[in-house]
Amino acid sequence: MPAATYSDLAALMGRTVSPEQGNAVIQNITAMVKAYTRGEGFVIGVPNDELRAVILSAACRMIANPRGIDLAESVGPQSVSFRGAFTGWTVAETFTLNRYRKRAE
Repeated sequence: MPAATYSDLAALMGRTVSPEQGNAVIQNITAMVKAYTRGEGFVIGVPNDELRAVILSAACRMIANPRGIDLAESVGPQSVSFRGAFTGWTVAETFTLNRYRKRAE
């Protein structure tokens, strides 16, 4: 399967994602996954399906609240609040990443 794209991110989130922001988030998370696994699970820079799933799920959290802080906004009777953000790997993501992680020797 090819590397994750902003289109994949938009499809997973069920909303429009700008190419610029989507690609920036995907690149950022991919770099973190690659660093965490020390390149294991990547072939010519493309992650395998399991790591691609981690990249997309973490990217959803990052793009949903790119500021990374709790935020509430109100305009008249309407309000929106952002409480979650990317603050690290979830338990499921960590289990997947640890399958590929090279430990220091």
